[in-house]
Amino acid sequence: MLKSVSAERLAIGSIAVSLLVLGLKLLAWWVTGSVALYSDALESLVNVGGAALALVAVWYAQLPADSGHPYGHHKAEYFSAVAEGIMIVVAALLIVHQALEVLWAPDLSDLGPLGLLVNGAAMLINLGWARVLIVWARRHHSPALAASGRHLMSDVWTSVGVLGGLIVALLTGWAVLDPVLAIIVALNILREGVVVISSSVGGLMDSAAEPGEQKQIETIIHKAANGALQIHDIRTRRAGQALFVEFHMVVSGAMTVAASHEICDRIEAALQAEISGIHATIHVEPDNKLEPVGINPS
Repeated sequence: MLKSVSAERLAIGSIAVSLLVLGLKLLAWWVTGSVALYSDALESLVNVGGAALALVAVWYAQLPADSGHPYGHHKAEYFSAVAEGIMIVVAALLIVHQALEVLWAPDLSDLGPLGLLVNGAAMLINLGWARVLIVWARRHHSPALAASGRHLMSDVWTSVGVLGGLIVALLTGWAVLDPVLAIIVALNILREGVVVISSSVGGLMDSAAEPGEQKQIETIIHKAANGALQIHDIRTRRAGQALFVEFHMVVSGAMTVAASHEICDRIEAALQAEISGIHATIHVEPDNKLEPVGINPS
């Protein structure tokens, strides 16, 4: 069922889930006055902005190629992911500022089980939706939704730490745990922001396909290139949900253009049947272009 869900629907769902979770966490903060719960809510506010950016990015990334963008708009998702990473970093800095203001005069007089239960419900909602996003993004290579999923999982672990620490504070009366936990939360959020930014920048720099994908491409080409003498100089680059591959195919100098074109069509069809979103560019060369190293399908 998850396979048939579009990226746009998931992005819209992320906005709805983020707004629901934000409302619950703000309620928990309002009930308790806890700066740690405030920091947790502030991270969810970033989730709302990130989900909105992801919706715009996945919509734009799926627009067809045009004269100004002949290779498509696939990299738009990376910009969304980088922007969300920056928002995560800003949220972390705001949390530190708020925590330092109350570090020397912490107050947990309003802390009670109701606020903790409300925040716990928000955490469980985040956990379920994060798993949906991560599984779908991994399967379809969506950097925008992957960034949202990773951010939500970071939010989940943040909530786990906050709730655990506040329960200890409630039982022991150590109110200073509240701002200290908020600072720890901020450091975790900051780390996640750096990870999101660095992974997305790699996509903007035309990172090659993952090793497993490259091996799969070579295997498919080897099986489908009957009639060719050699395949060499295979290069790949990942652009969001699109994967580009180009290589040189050496054929006999006596082979007709039509025959070599038939091999190209067969290879392209085999790649597209096995790998979603792949685009192949094949350079046909005569047999005097054989290289010492390459794939020999014949």
